[in-house]
Amino acid sequence: MPTDVVMPQMGESIFEGTITKWLKKPGDKIQRDEPLFEISTDKVDAEIPAPASGVLKEIKVQPGATVQVNTVVGVIDADGAGASASAPQQAQQSPAAKPAPSAPAQAAPAAQPQQQPAAQTSAPSGNSGGSGAATDVVMPQMGESIFEGTITKWLKKPGDKVQRDEPLFEISTDKVDAEIPSPATGVLREIKVKEGTTVQVNTVVATIGAQAAPAQQPAAAPPPVPAAPAPQQAAPAAPQQHREQVISFPSAERGREEVRSSPLVRRMARENNIDLTQVPGTGLGGRISKTDIQNFIQQHGPGAQPQAPMYAPTPTPAPGAPQQRTATPVQSPSPQLAQIPGEAVPMTPMRKKIAERMVESKHTSAHVHTVFKVDMTRIVRLREKIRKPWEARHGVKLTYMPFIAKALMHGIRTKPVVNSSVIGDAIQYHKNVNIGIAVALEWGLIVPVVKGAENLSFVGLQRAITDVGERARAKKLVPDEVQGGTITITNPGIFGPQFGTPIILQPQVAILGMGGIFKEPVVVTDADGNDSIAVRHIIRLVLGYDHRIIDGADADQFMVAVREYLENFNEDIG
Repeated sequence: MPTDVVMPQMGESIFEGTITKWLKKPGDKIQRDEPLFEISTDKVDAEIPAPASGVLKEIKVQPGATVQVNTVVGVIDADGAGASASAPQQAQQSPAAKPAPSAPAQAAPAAQPQQQPAAQTSAPSGNSGGSGAATDVVMPQMGESIFEGTITKWLKKPGDKVQRDEPLFEISTDKVDAEIPSPATGVLREIKVKEGTTVQVNTVVATIGAQAAPAQQPAAAPPPVPAAPAPQQAAPAAPQQHREQVISFPSAERGREEVRSSPLVRRMARENNIDLTQVPGTGLGGRISKTDIQNFIQQHGPGAQPQAPMYAPTPTPAPGAPQQRTATPVQSPSPQLAQIPGEAVPMTPMRKKIAERMVESKHTSAHVHTVFKVDMTRIVRLREKIRKPWEARHGVKLTYMPFIAKALMHGIRTKPVVNSSVIGDAIQYHKNVNIGIAVALEWGLIVPVVKGAENLSFVGLQRAITDVGERARAKKLVPDEVQGGTITITNPGIFGPQFGTPIILQPQVAILGMGGIFKEPVVVTDADGNDSIAVRHIIRLVLGYDHRIIDGADADQFMVAVREYLENFNEDIG
């Protein structure tokens, strides 16, 4: 019986992939879950396992072809029938290389919670001590471009009983912090990786036994991680994602440099005579993405060799070297500071990433800030009047954030450049308004994104904002929910400041900051031109913008539109 081999869906926002290499040829025998072919997308490279055992009967899509997900690319005959080695016919080729505009969006609506990835399980292990089969707990894959995570906290200790899907440990990646649920019910027999240790995905970090066993304490030092996960550690029939190939290029200025990139990127580099050591990589560990090299070619042209990249890739350990690493102690910058009483605490992974992103943004964008005073009295009185029945009717708190978000989108209709990004020497105007909502956490700051905000009603907008905020605090976000923002709102005003001067989140070009709402005496002019002093509810809104793209006049006109919308608010809020 033949089995179709299809191009897998490698992420909610990925609709196509390029076959870079077939690992088997027609007529070869293959086993289920054995690597069959390699693909490359704009986010990740992966080896795709065979969906069944048998003989590879036919290859329908040749290396180098880009096809949509769910396209049949090969056929496996479980009965071992004769194989066809002929080149694929045009009729068998993939659909158009690019997905149709009407391709259904598979991402969940912003207002709906998304299921948190669970820790993956492997086949039962017999070496975990005690009686009964054991389940390995592994570091989960938290996104297509994420290859490692740091265990920040164990929520259970050896000997504790655990229920399937009960939070077991917390991890931190360069995109999200998350609680990882237990993959099975039983007793936590052993913790293999201590808190503060960073390991690759699919690394076994603990074992759960079906029956109680003597508690084992965490190892004095975490065991080294193998260069690649063992086959029994992978979830059955799931694509086995791996790190990008690391290749070395000679460079006169920089010596031999390790570069992380996909086969597609390396092919583009060869075709355009580009030295990849000169291309700044924006991905994890300095990985060079398809967008990175496209921007480089657009800026410098084929064969260009600038003196040095803006950001050097992060060095990658040599093959065979241990992949785990523990947090290193903070070193005092000078003997004088070392003599001052106090404690040096290593930065958390999230704090390190925030620091990197903020410095990167200040080095990238020409930051300018404009501050506007806005009379919120009309909205404050409306909210006070309807808040209780509104909240009872819709089951969610009524905050000021959706009013500001609606005003933001009104301003964007006036000045679309505020909702744009810089790509090389071009300005990309975004069709959708994906609003990042900065959420302050006890352990840092995260910016989940409400996507397609322009299509949401006032009630839908409030629900979406509340949802991402609550799940950010509960560590229930997935990586896709903190990516793809086109403009950001931050609200330090809840803590009492008049206003702040926020830093832009790259590659966006604007961020709107909300100050606190205060009662202030204001000069009010009536219809006859008479002035009087009145107490009004005043907020200060600050637009931080990239002066490379947005001129002062455009920024101020945008803010005028925002102010007028809020001061004359008259919409039905449901």
